[in-house]
Amino acid sequence: MSGFLAILGFSLSVTGPIFVILALGVALRRTGMLSNGFVDSGSKLVFTIGLPSLLFLSIARTRIGETANLPLIAFGLATTLVAFVVLEWLASRYVHPEQDRGVMVQGAFRSNMGIIGLAYMVNAYGEAGLVAASLYVGLVTILFNVLSVVTLSRSLHRSQGVRRMAKGIATNPLIIGILLALPVSWLQLPLPPVALQSVEYCADMTLPLALLCTGASLDFRSLRLELRSALLASGSKLVGMPLLFTLGGIAAGFRGIELGVLLLMSSAPTAAASYAMVRAMGGNAALAANIVALTTLGSILGTALGITLLRALQLM
Repeated sequence: MSGFLAILGFSLSVTGPIFVILALGVALRRTGMLSNGFVDSGSKLVFTIGLPSLLFLSIARTRIGETANLPLIAFGLATTLVAFVVLEWLASRYVHPEQDRGVMVQGAFRSNMGIIGLAYMVNAYGEAGLVAASLYVGLVTILFNVLSVVTLSRSLHRSQGVRRMAKGIATNPLIIGILLALPVSWLQLPLPPVALQSVEYCADMTLPLALLCTGASLDFRSLRLELRSALLASGSKLVGMPLLFTLGGIAAGFRGIELGVLLLMSSAPTAAASYAMVRAMGGNAALAANIVALTTLGSILGTALGITLLRALQLM
């Protein structure tokens, strides 16, 4: 019991501050201190500057040549594709209107690996956890963004051929940030102190601003009206994805810190970037924000239960 309480306390220490900022966004919106204009501009700033900077730093500071775990990365990419196909099928059957299907699919598979996932890894394994997960996060995040563009474009009827789709993927700021970081990491290129500090400033503002904008966009009336889609996405994210990655990882022979990567990354809540992307593309931003809030709350208990079970079985 004490072990479970310790793990639950760790989960609360990671996710608790996130909910405080979400609640602050709700309060500031209701008092009028945050306007629609601020939320629109802030979300765009997070998506185009903040998150790319955060991902760039995470990967650029990792020695890819020494830490690359290709079997683990290949498993993560393949399992993400399997989950995406299953979620697309579920959305086509159970999510209405059609415009909300991409929001549901993205909210169900897209984990907040770069922020919450890495925080979980550091708390569970220290610096070794960060090293083990950084490249996995970078490469799987590229796939997350590609699949997000695909599903949102389809549901919003914005897909106009392969060329336009490829252009949307290639110009995605998050993907650009990751691709720019890969040669820096691989070649261990030194960055000028001024440039490095500037990127750090941009990265540091990302999470608070993203969560403030997400909290300000929460629409609890919309949550009641769209409860089915929000619960389907949240249940898939909190239960389906961790089970798929963890049980699949055990079957594939992953143990210890490798299995920890799969569990903690898949059980992380829906990424705040999913809300920013939906809002930027003109989708149902209220539904996206509600999925982020629900999965962040549920991730606290789900992650604690998952860690407790795997440690009891001596697999992690």
